[in-house]
Amino acid sequence: MAEAATMQSKSDAIWAGWRRNIPQALPAILTAVVVLLLWEVAVRVFDIRAFILPKPSDILIEFLNELRLFVTPGSQSILFEAAKTTFWSAFGGFVIGCGAGILVALATARWTVLSEATMPFAIAANSVPIIAFAPIMNNWFGILNPASKMAIVAIIVFFPTMINTVRGLTLVDKRQLDLMTSYAAGGFKILRALRIPNALPFIFSALRVASSLSVIGAVVAEFFGAPRTTLGVYITQQAASVNFTKAWAAILISSIIGIAFYNVVLLAERWVMPWQTKRRQAN
Repeated sequence: MAEAATMQSKSDAIWAGWRRNIPQALPAILTAVVVLLLWEVAVRVFDIRAFILPKPSDILIEFLNELRLFVTPGSQSILFEAAKTTFWSAFGGFVIGCGAGILVALATARWTVLSEATMPFAIAANSVPIIAFAPIMNNWFGILNPASKMAIVAIIVFFPTMINTVRGLTLVDKRQLDLMTSYAAGGFKILRALRIPNALPFIFSALRVASSLSVIGAVVAEFFGAPRTTLGVYITQQAASVNFTKAWAAILISSIIGIAFYNVVLLAERWVMPWQTKRRQAN
């Protein structure tokens, strides 16, 4: 019963936080509406051709048509099928890369020498652009194999997650560490009770960044070869066929995936660390 009450209180705190954040989101929503209206007016007034910049209304109509096909039984939307494939590539790479980053960070934070030896290589590898990894991963796993795209996404999100987690595990208040040591706490106890709770804000900060990077990495990796039912290939084909409204509809759905992914991570953060949300609101 106590556990059920705790989970219920967490759920209530999360939804209360969402309700409090609605006024904070209004400026961003209003800005987006104004930008879209100005975009629509500019295209109509200056008679900008669709292959340069299609109207937002045309993009929305194309998106809604694809959505109608997706939800209609017996119909098939190529765009949404491509979105599903790209989503799973992004999600798989996100889980693999972030999971590996956290595990490696736990090992490197435990042994300082290992951390000092690997950190320069992690920073250097993090500066390598996606296009450098794409041909290599395609050669290793095969162009049509989803594992090649997951590997690229995993590499992209691995290093930010590892670096942030190491920082969170090592930047511990010395007074708290001395107190734990004075109570004869072992290394595992200190890790579980002090270092990991201290690292949680750093980890979720990295996960929020990685959620967006994973979608970007998956789409860009698909530009270098992938099955037809992927967003990267869909955008390339539609642009080559001068169907720029369809290409922009694919960009729209990739943005929706990235935003949804980010909000899922944000929801998980509020579930795991409700005190962090209260601290931000107090500030």
